[in-house]
Amino acid sequence: MSHTFHIPVLGLGFSIDTPLKVARYGISSVMSIVDDELIERMREHHSLQNGQAFTPLKKTDADYRAKRITAYLNLIKKLVDEQFEVLRKQPFEAGSDLCRYFDLLPETSQLKQGYDLMMEYPDGIQKKIFQTILRNNITKGSIDVNIMAKVDKMNFNADGNYTGDENTDALAALRGFAQSDLQSSVILSAGMNPKLYSYLENFADFYPDNNGQLKKKIILKVSDFRSAFIQAKFLAKKGLWISEFRIESGLNCGGHAFATEGYLLGPILDEFKTRRAEMLDELYTLYDSALVQKGIFTSKPPAQKISVQGGIGTAEENNFLKQYYNVDATGWGSPFLLVPEATNVDDETLSKLTGATESDYYLSNSSPMGILFNNFKPSSSEQLRLARIHNNRPGSPCTKKFLCSNTEFTAQPICTASREYQNLKIKQLEELHLPETEHKALFDTITEKICLCEGLCSSAYIKYNIAKPKENTAVAICPGPNLAYFKKTFSLDEMVGHIYGKLDILKNAARPHMFIKELELYMNYLQKDIQHSMATLTDKKSKQMFKFKEQLLNGINYYKTIFSEIQLLPDNARAQLQAFEDMLLKQPLFNF
Repeated sequence: MSHTFHIPVLGLGFSIDTPLKVARYGISSVMSIVDDELIERMREHHSLQNGQAFTPLKKTDADYRAKRITAYLNLIKKLVDEQFEVLRKQPFEAGSDLCRYFDLLPETSQLKQGYDLMMEYPDGIQKKIFQTILRNNITKGSIDVNIMAKVDKMNFNADGNYTGDENTDALAALRGFAQSDLQSSVILSAGMNPKLYSYLENFADFYPDNNGQLKKKIILKVSDFRSAFIQAKFLAKKGLWISEFRIESGLNCGGHAFATEGYLLGPILDEFKTRRAEMLDELYTLYDSALVQKGIFTSKPPAQKISVQGGIGTAEENNFLKQYYNVDATGWGSPFLLVPEATNVDDETLSKLTGATESDYYLSNSSPMGILFNNFKPSSSEQLRLARIHNNRPGSPCTKKFLCSNTEFTAQPICTASREYQNLKIKQLEELHLPETEHKALFDTITEKICLCEGLCSSAYIKYNIAKPKENTAVAICPGPNLAYFKKTFSLDEMVGHIYGKLDILKNAARPHMFIKELELYMNYLQKDIQHSMATLTDKKSKQMFKFKEQLLNGINYYKTIFSEIQLLPDNARAQLQAFEDMLLKQPLFNF
């Protein structure tokens, strides 16, 4: 890796072509391959922009979803390869992309140090030899893809017949990646899907070649050690290796949020650090045995990395995570929404983001998936949702149907954000004749859902001016709460420089340490859970909340210890820890 950070997947459209913008500089990024319609339109756009032939793949074509994904990934690879070769051949002159490649690197990079030394050489044969060595050692950023394992809708043909397990959304997306020319990774997120995980066995690129190399790698995005180990063992028993565990904060992140049972990021990272070797040994034993049964032989475990993402905001935090927890890389997601060079955020949404305050970012139940979702109050999709309710037309027209999972009223699944579902659910609610306060609370719960299939794509369509006539262009966006402290747009050079400590774009920002912020988010989460549950509190729920509270207290004690050991934080952070501990131990609300 040229860089020690990556840009994680950002919604659907926000990072759908980020590799075209950053991969030539050695920066790895992740594209979602959930939405084949978005992918097909982006393939058309970039084909035409780059003078490439474009033949549409229609929904009537056999295996169209996988083929669309394969075609787009192959196009992105081709264009990135061409960009990189142009960059490699450029002169070492100020303002060239080649010099920019090296200028973006961290000062700790041997390539960067070699480049700085070369630039001091006098012109001559030695300098040219040095330049050739540098050119031969630069590498492209990885063009990685993300599949949310639980977004795996069953599909039916025009006659209403099920098209088969291999044509569910997640499996078709995986097939599209597996059949592409990419040599990169698939990031599996949002929990374990045994059917999808087993389907990986069908593709040779996930197994080592004669040199022990993997053409395509598997990365698991996880929020705790236990679930990571369980999923990795499931795959290792099939001869499938996890090349990276991508640890994400349960709540201090963008997109969908998966709250742990009170386990905080610091203790989770510590467990990965202390049990890393143990896990590697056990996984390799299972992996090697499975490969032998398949007639594949290895001499040592493939590389296995650990990275972390979610709420990182300063170079100090970035360096601490790498040095104290020995992580191989970090992920910087939401801040790149403010880098127009790297992501697709329309001007109106950019303006709202740069002017936003902490209260504009909130954890919601807006997602039709039934998973907590980081939402942004000023977004145009949220304004549209409220306007529809005001006009007695709650819900959205459901055109893409990627998140259809509810069969409460229909034989085939429909989406809980759809107008169809919300109308049916509201009629059911009205028949209950509940008191006004209770009725409103349930009504708000029904109508909180928003259409993510369209909303998370709209910004890309607006930015490239490829929205169709009368197409809904309301933008849904899901930044993490960390974005509240970034107050303007930035160049790629500024953001990368900030990550590596070359400059500070958050100077004088009143921003808590990422661990403190995550703890605050978990405290708020537990408080709301208690308030919501008190009226109907069961013994099981009480035990669950008590365990959650105990884990938070354990996390606070852990942070007190490491902050004291390494003098990581100023005194006010320690005071914040003590205040949170006092709340948990002394406030009546938490003594259930």
